[in-house]
Amino acid sequence: MITGEIKNRIDQIWDTFWTGGITNSMTILEQMTYLFFMKMLDDAQDVRERNARQLGIEPDDLVFKKSKLWHNPETDRDVPYEELRWKNFRLEDPAKMFSIVRNDVFVFIKNLGEGKQSAYSRYMQSAVFMIQNPRTLDKVVAGIQNLDMTDRDTMGDVYEYILGKMAASGNNGQFRTPRHIIRMMVEMMQPQVDWEICDPAMGSAGFIVEAAKYVQDHHHAELMKKANMQHYKTQMFHGFDTDTTMLRIGAMNLMLHGVDAPDVKWQDSLSPENEDADCYDLILANPPFAGSIDGGNIAKSLLSVTNTKKTELLFLALFVRMLRIGGKCASIVPDGVLFGASTAHQAIRKELVDNQHLKAVISMPSGVFLPYSGVSTAILIFSKTNAGGTDKVWFYDMKADGLSLDQKRTPVEENDIPDVIARYANLAAEESRTRQDQSFLVPVDEIRKNGYVLSLNKYREVKVEKVKYEPSDKLLDQLDDYQREITQALKEFREKYL
Repeated sequence: MITGEIKNRIDQIWDTFWTGGITNSMTILEQMTYLFFMKMLDDAQDVRERNARQLGIEPDDLVFKKSKLWHNPETDRDVPYEELRWKNFRLEDPAKMFSIVRNDVFVFIKNLGEGKQSAYSRYMQSAVFMIQNPRTLDKVVAGIQNLDMTDRDTMGDVYEYILGKMAASGNNGQFRTPRHIIRMMVEMMQPQVDWEICDPAMGSAGFIVEAAKYVQDHHHAELMKKANMQHYKTQMFHGFDTDTTMLRIGAMNLMLHGVDAPDVKWQDSLSPENEDADCYDLILANPPFAGSIDGGNIAKSLLSVTNTKKTELLFLALFVRMLRIGGKCASIVPDGVLFGASTAHQAIRKELVDNQHLKAVISMPSGVFLPYSGVSTAILIFSKTNAGGTDKVWFYDMKADGLSLDQKRTPVEENDIPDVIARYANLAAEESRTRQDQSFLVPVDEIRKNGYVLSLNKYREVKVEKVKYEPSDKLLDQLDDYQREITQALKEFREKYL
C-alpha cells in the first residue's frame, strides 16, 4: 500500500490536471502515464549507465544516445538526445520545458517502437498530448519528480491508487484488479520461460505485467540465453482489449518491463473475428461480467459450449478454446458462476469438470473489490485436457487478504494469501483436511451428484456446538424471581408518583 504522503502527492497532481482544464479521469490517467513513462525511461538509462560504469564497459541498450542527435519526424529537426531526458528538461523554465515536452519528448516516445508493427508504436500513433499550458505541466512534472519510480512495487501501488480514483469518480472502475490478488494468481501458476501467456480482457495489462515480473525474478539465469530473451520480448505475452487507451497504457507498462514487442492488440475476444485456438500455455484474467452482449457477435464455437449471452460464461468457454492441451487457466469469476441454475451455467461447469481438469475453486471475501464493488467472487483454476481428468477439486475459503474488508481497505494482520499459495503448491497434503477446515478436497463424483455446483458452502460441514441449557425448573424459578421484581418495582412507582 502507498503511504499517505504519496497519496497526497498523487491527489495534488490529479487536482492540477483538473484546474488545468482536464477533468476526464481516463484522460488524466493517460497523460500521467506518458509523463511517468518519460521519467522511467530516464531513470532506467541512469541505472544502465551506472551498472556499465561499474563493469568498465559501454552500455549498448541506451534509449538516449550519448553525443548524438535524434531526428524529429514531425518538425524535421535534429534534437540532441540529452534534451529529451527528464533530468534535463525538468530544470528548464516552464515555457521552454512545455515546448520541449510537447514538441520533442512526446513525439520521441510516440516513435520509440521499432517499426510500425510493434504494439507500442501501433497504439502510440493515435496518442495526443492534452496538457494545454506550461504552468500545469510544470506543476505536474514537479509532483512526479518527488515520486520514487525506481521501485516496481511502489509504482504498482501508485497505478492502483490512480485506477481506484477513477473508479471512485465513476469512470472505468472495471479496469482495476487488486494487484496483490493478481500476484497471488501468478505465483500459483508459476509461469515458465518458454510459455506463451495471454489475457483476453487485459485492461491495463496488470496480469501480463505481473507475469513478466515473475519470469524476470524466477528465471533470470534462463533469460540470459538469447533465444529465451527473444521469446520473452516478442512472443511470450499476448493481450486483447476493446479500449485503445488501455492498450496504449498496457503497451507502455510492458515496454518498461523489457517486453519490447508483445502481441497486444484491439480485439473483441468473444467475436467470430477472434479465431485463436490451442495457442496458449497460460491464461490469466478477470474478464468483464454481469453483462450481456449482442448474440449475433458471439463466436459459434463458444455458443456450442454454453448457449448464453452472459460474458462471464462465454469467457470461460473462450479460455478453454484458446489453451493448448496441458495449458492452465486462473480466472476470477462472480459467485453466480459457481451455483447458477440455468442450463448455460450448468453447461460450463460440466465442461470444466467432465471434459477438462478442474483443479481449484478459491472463494474470496466480498470486500476484495471494495471500494469499487462489493460483488462476491472466486478464482477458478483448471487445465485443458479435452479428455477429462478431474479427480478431486480443491476448495479454499479465503477470509482475509491482508486489507480491511471495508471501504478504506487499510492493511491488517489477517492474510490468507500466503496460505493459499503454499497449500495449492502441495495439494497432496490436503487429503488429511476435513470439511470443517478452511480448505479441503471434494471428489468429482460428489460434485456431479450435486449438479456440478461449485459453491464451497455446498460441501462444507459446519460444526455445531451443543448448547447446554439450565434445567427447566431452575429457569421457571428465575422467571418467578423476575416477575416478583417487576411487581415490586411497579408498586414502588405507583406509591411515589400516582
